[in-house]
Amino acid sequence: MEFSERIESLFQRYQQQRDGLGALRRRMRSIAVTRTSPRREVSVTVGHNGVVSDITFPTNAYRRLAPAELRTLLMQAIGEAREEAQSQAAAVIAPLLPDGLNARDLISGDVDTDTLLPPQPRMVNSVRQQLGLGRVSG
Repeated sequence: MEFSERIESLFQRYQQQRDGLGALRRRMRSIAVTRTSPRREVSVTVGHNGVVSDITFPTNAYRRLAPAELRTLLMQAIGEAREEAQSQAAAVIAPLLPDGLNARDLISGDVDTDTLLPPQPRMVNSVRQQLGLGRVSG
């Protein structure tokens, strides 16, 4: 393959990746999960990022609840909607992640920094020596 063909191929791959990221962003932003309490006192919608985007009261049943009961129902509905939204978001990004990186942990913020970026960059020893970083055994 000639140099110009290789450059063109790399540019095409870049464009495909860029287009793919745009589609990924649209898919993530379209995630909206709604959960309604069992007796329809409250309904909550949560987006892919866990942010509550809507709270509605489908019936007047909420009026019969004590404030603590309503709070409990709201928190339960928010928690359930958030869990499902995070699961959907994880399913969207999972195919793009390297082996060993859990999408659910990444979405929830439970990934250790060392999993994403190790303390020392990975490079061959000859490069490490040229940069004055010494050899790494292993």
